[in-house]
Amino acid sequence: MSVIQVHDKKFQPYIGEAELQLRIKEMAALLNKDLEGERPLFIAILNGSFMFAADIFKHLTIEAEISFIKLVSYKGTKSSGNVITAIGLDEDLFGRTVVILEDIVDTGRTLSQFLPQLEHQQPKKLMIASLLTKPEAVIHPIKIDYLGFSVPDKFLLGYGLDYDGLGRNLPQIYQLVEMP
Repeated sequence: MSVIQVHDKKFQPYIGEAELQLRIKEMAALLNKDLEGERPLFIAILNGSFMFAADIFKHLTIEAEISFIKLVSYKGTKSSGNVITAIGLDEDLFGRTVVILEDIVDTGRTLSQFLPQLEHQQPKKLMIASLLTKPEAVIHPIKIDYLGFSVPDKFLLGYGLDYDGLGRNLPQIYQLVEMP
């Protein structure tokens, strides 16, 4: 594993594919145990969570449904501060157990603006499963029920995370190389 370049920036390996897959399998096992006997609706937030959602879903043994919503808040390597719903949710959440699948929770702004919309639909339970979180970046605290990894407040790439549209297809996670 070596340093790669995407657009004008260099990235170094941070979390390998095997480590990601092991943790996702462990998270799915917890979801299977905790949600046994229920039929939850998983809502994957696009674009970043598509790989995480697909991999976690492969390991679910419970009956479950999945839907996707597109929320946009990033431009380049920085959050824009605005959350835009680009693709909406069609499912009725009333009385359902809902699990949000998120690639990364950093400032918490995206979910803090999206969760009230979901709570308004009166789900039975509303939980969050996030592959990554950046505790140092949190501005809007969000309770994460199932967490893959806590990471430093550095720009990450790969496994669904992009830099201006590129890098989502990488099977592992890379970290931005800080230039002196």
